[in-house]
Amino acid sequence: MVQQKEFWDKRAYKYSLRPVADEATYEEKLAITRKYLREDMEVLEIGCGTGSTSIAHAPYVKQIRATDISSKMIEIARDKAKASGIANVTFEVQDANVIAAPDSSLDVVMAHNLLHLLDDREKAIGNVYRKLKPGGVFVTSTACIRDMILPLRLIVPVGRFLRVFPPVQVFSVADLKASLEKAGFEIDYEWLPKRQAAVFIVCRKT
Repeated sequence: MVQQKEFWDKRAYKYSLRPVADEATYEEKLAITRKYLREDMEVLEIGCGTGSTSIAHAPYVKQIRATDISSKMIEIARDKAKASGIANVTFEVQDANVIAAPDSSLDVVMAHNLLHLLDDREKAIGNVYRKLKPGGVFVTSTACIRDMILPLRLIVPVGRFLRVFPPVQVFSVADLKASLEKAGFEIDYEWLPKRQAAVFIVCRKT
């Protein structure tokens, strides 16, 4: 995970300045997620980056705890929350595989653009499952590179070798869904905006 931390620390500032690649899709994902939120909920976002999603959802829940492996990302996220007057989001530096919360204590966990960056997605998914309350919701956007167009599937290994891409795991949507279901989740919503996009999944702890 040291390689991941160094990669994102180095790129945090430039990353924070980049506009959302597909604003309409991002806003739709926010809208779908909010259908599952209530103002009494305790929410965790792992791999929060510069905090945009947690800040956007903050008015709709009681509390959000947002974590990321990159201390530089967390610094930017804290500044953004302060500038926006958001008081019910806390940002912490934390490995995605470490969820410092009691089992069965969280209402919602979010992990956007994260699972394909982890060495062991099934371990991470299992951790999320344990921390959610029965009926709790896991919301994730994940780049399933095996299903994407051929040029991108070829570019990713080259990018990893040249260190212009972070370490990325290659798997399909079917592989991801199998991992979620193996952990005990029931998929409630699935959306693939376009073939080369991340798949957006909402699932429940059964």
